[in-house]
Amino acid sequence: MKEITTFVGQISSKNKEAWLNKINPLLTNITIIPYEDLTHEQKLDIKVAIVANPDPKELLELKNLLWVQSLWAGVERLLTELPQAEFGIVRMVDPNLSSTMAEAVLAWTFYLHRDMPKYRLQQKNKIWQQNELIEPKERNVGILGLGNLGRASAEKLFLNGFNTYGWSKNQANIQGVKCFSGATGLEEMLKQTDILICLLPLTDETDSLLSYENLGLLPHRASLINFSRGEIVDDKALLKHLNSRHLKHAVLDVFNTEPLPKNSDLWKSPSITILPHISAPTNIRTASKLVVHNLRQYFETGKIPETVVRSRGY
Repeated sequence: MKEITTFVGQISSKNKEAWLNKINPLLTNITIIPYEDLTHEQKLDIKVAIVANPDPKELLELKNLLWVQSLWAGVERLLTELPQAEFGIVRMVDPNLSSTMAEAVLAWTFYLHRDMPKYRLQQKNKIWQQNELIEPKERNVGILGLGNLGRASAEKLFLNGFNTYGWSKNQANIQGVKCFSGATGLEEMLKQTDILICLLPLTDETDSLLSYENLGLLPHRASLINFSRGEIVDDKALLKHLNSRHLKHAVLDVFNTEPLPKNSDLWKSPSITILPHISAPTNIRTASKLVVHNLRQYFETGKIPETVVRSRGY
């Protein structure tokens, strides 16, 4: 007898088909039925669901749901929209995602380190000018968030010669990286960081963490990279610091509303590089293998993979 699970997601038909085409061939004795094709009886039988931007109402129809496998690393939307739900949430923890993010962090850190935004403007204005070159060891790069993505990124930066710092809620220990923690540690790190990289999960504690006050702690002409969640950065505060020239440049890949509205002031600033949420896209091939592993483990042993701690937000 085949076990059944379901796919619940508000993503395009093309994307859903791509996922199912990767996952299904790897499964034996497990059938994935799209939510819209489930019968009433099957909805009552479902114990686990694969989710990608799911409709909360559909998940609530699965009365005996024990856990969901998210296809994304970020799960704050699930936590916000279904705060009372009792099912467990399993994040996508793909080592490939960590290496992809570390690659993006390194690339855009070098973009700022080598003053590429300034050369872009020089080209626009037909200015031929060579600017001062600073070695990586003279540049302080700080990472907010030292989970899987932050740790991999910090290690990559250190290996490329940057003076690397890292901050997390609880004290971490990473070879070659000066680690800070807590409110005092955050202030201490910000005050000496030339390039700040945000990789924090969005929680009640990190929402608007990069406020006008905290951004003001950064040294004069420091820069920011945000690859986590838009809500962590106060956009108006960021623009004020950029317009006053306290901050030099910001690379933003995530926003409160996506796609970024055309009337957003962020588009207009020459001191901002805007990216369409591309720093670390989920790799369908490797992520599908992890989904299959977790499903097999559950149906064979009854063991649910490690779930998000709701009170913590990750």
